[in-house]
Amino acid sequence: MNELLKNIQNIEQRIGCLTHIKNTDDWGNLSIFHTNCEELKNRRYDLESKEFADRIKKLNASIQFLEQRCEKNLTAMERVRIVRNPLRFSFKDILENVYEDYTELGGQGEFNIDPAMVVAKANIVRRIKKKPYTASVMVIGQEVGHGEEFRNGGSCKPWGNEKALRYMKVAETEGIPIHFYIFTPGSYPVEEYPGAAQQIARNLYAMTKLRVPMISVISEGGSGGAEAIGLSDFRLMFSHGYYSVISPEGAAAIEGRVREGKKVPRALIEACANRLHITARENLKLGTIDRIIQEPPLGAKSDDFSFFARVRSEIIRATDEVVLKTKSVRGFRSYEVKRKKAEHPEQAPQIDIPWDLNPSETKRLLSLRSKKYRAMGKDGFGGEILPAENVFKSLQATVEKLYYTFRYDVLKEHQKQVKKTLKEMTGEGSVLVKRLTDPFVAAYNSIVHKDKTRDNKTSSLPPQAVISSVGSGPDPLELTDTYTSPLANEDRTVSCPNAEKYGCEDLWVPDLYGEFAGVCQKCGHHFPLEHQWYLKNIFDPDSIRAFNSDVYSKNPLKYEGLDERLQLARSKTGLGCANLTFHARVMDIQVVVSMLIADFRNGTVGTAEGEKFVQACELAKRKKRPLLAYVHTTGGIRIQEGTLGVTQMPKCTMAVREYIDAGGLYIVVYDNNSYAGPVASFLGCSPYQFAIRSCNIGFAGPRVIRETTGMDIPPDYHKSRSALRRGHIQGVWDRRDFRRNLYKALQTMGSPSLYYR
Repeated sequence: MNELLKNIQNIEQRIGCLTHIKNTDDWGNLSIFHTNCEELKNRRYDLESKEFADRIKKLNASIQFLEQRCEKNLTAMERVRIVRNPLRFSFKDILENVYEDYTELGGQGEFNIDPAMVVAKANIVRRIKKKPYTASVMVIGQEVGHGEEFRNGGSCKPWGNEKALRYMKVAETEGIPIHFYIFTPGSYPVEEYPGAAQQIARNLYAMTKLRVPMISVISEGGSGGAEAIGLSDFRLMFSHGYYSVISPEGAAAIEGRVREGKKVPRALIEACANRLHITARENLKLGTIDRIIQEPPLGAKSDDFSFFARVRSEIIRATDEVVLKTKSVRGFRSYEVKRKKAEHPEQAPQIDIPWDLNPSETKRLLSLRSKKYRAMGKDGFGGEILPAENVFKSLQATVEKLYYTFRYDVLKEHQKQVKKTLKEMTGEGSVLVKRLTDPFVAAYNSIVHKDKTRDNKTSSLPPQAVISSVGSGPDPLELTDTYTSPLANEDRTVSCPNAEKYGCEDLWVPDLYGEFAGVCQKCGHHFPLEHQWYLKNIFDPDSIRAFNSDVYSKNPLKYEGLDERLQLARSKTGLGCANLTFHARVMDIQVVVSMLIADFRNGTVGTAEGEKFVQACELAKRKKRPLLAYVHTTGGIRIQEGTLGVTQMPKCTMAVREYIDAGGLYIVVYDNNSYAGPVASFLGCSPYQFAIRSCNIGFAGPRVIRETTGMDIPPDYHKSRSALRRGHIQGVWDRRDFRRNLYKALQTMGSPSLYYR
């Protein structure tokens, strides 16, 4: 009887899972089956054992049929619910069942510095020809927990991501692979140091060049929180998992313009889940992951031990593949070729592949990682050049690289070395000469002193006047004043938002947007200005030359309504995407500029914007010029491009890291509203970040913070002064001093041996 009762409990659990997945108990008569279970439990002493068993068997067959039917027709949103099922396996289940043993680092349970992020040093055993081989790895992942509220549902705070980064560097020092497991709906949006966005940016920046193999596995991958430990050499994904730029509910709230506190329509949530292409198969097709780990029907549970054996096999296989690509030993290379040709690669004959890399293999690993992310999203934008033009541009880039390398790395470096040698020789020679001539100089000075004393007694000469000539004319670092905002044409007054606090007088619009440069003269509040104002007033006259203007945003996911919105943005701005890249000069210093523009889809970043930014980095590195990222506004990653947009975070960060490592000077200036993915990656990783006064900088807006944390934030929570106080930026600039401060930054930031110094 006890065994039969266990069977009923199992059936009830499966009914509960189906109800959770379908979000209703009306589907497939689930409510009736649940009633039947209750009836059987109540009549367990009234029925004969055989009849009781027969009814359980019949009920089990019915549920099994529903499970097969449900698995066959799973929608994207139903997969999201599978991932959120409390019976689903968690990261701790993987640690306990995939790895031989592990030691949790950085505290345990609720005493952990951030229980949502778990880090462990673990051993994994590979059995090759029945012989065990033990390898040490660092395992890092978000822990949702089984009913443990202190885990915060896998939503990591900034210090949790900081802990992950700390132990990534430990793994790098020890030369062991890192296995990442992603179980997060997104990062916890708080700005307190180290800051949600800035810490994700630091993680990405470090991960681009970690000198060890990295494998990531995605169960629930939500936006920037997933990317904090997602950049890797090989990306796996569970078949019932999801990987998305935003949760379907969040996308529906944005698309439906649902007011805060109002219920988002269920049909719209389902539609957004389908449009975002969040499933494993869709991500594999898009190229944002490398392989899928198959799960049992309706997703793996915490007691599916055969599934954990498959995970162990796949994680070992992926690590082997990454390491094999770096090897130059002929035997390893031939094994890799045989494995690829095998009908079932995972069952191919195995050999013991050491996971530690020598310097040449590490160099190859980093090169392959760079190429991997450089290629992500390459089909997501328009403006592809013809093959003939591609050859020409490739040849042009090669010639430019040779020219600037010879000019600055050879000639200038040689010139610097000659100057250094002459200076040292002059210094040493002057010391020697001084020692030889000191006695004669002393005797001469004594005679001269006597003569001067005698002359002073006979006559008193007036001191010679020193005349200094100060050049007159306009200050070249003042705003160029070649452009006035069209807003200045309105003959009216506006009130400063700080009028009540500081007693600001009403401002006449022609003055405000003319000579005042959009700044209140009383309190310094900065009114928003169009991007053209900056183009005309900050850089030297007629110095701007745009490049890559043929790259334009497309609709790679065929997202409903996006084509019309993109066309509207093109008509409004005359631009192909939200990123304007150009050459310019500031006091004759050549700079490469990437500008995210508010008027084009609120400055959101997709594959086109990411590609243009990467090309700007490559051009600045090739021509050895400073790189300026001016953020007129950015609303984050363009959600309509799904994970193709999300992968621009690691892709652009990789390009920035390579530019900075090559000796480049990278400066970021924020303005208006700068939020989310770009700030949490290729903008936030800059060592030199500044903000225009009155702008907002953060990871998430006030509404998202309220909905996620349940807390109201202060009015100045995202203001530039608050970001400066937290240490996220290095200074706050007045718009009227933008040109002056930019020139000062170009002259003082970065290495003193920069080419233009």
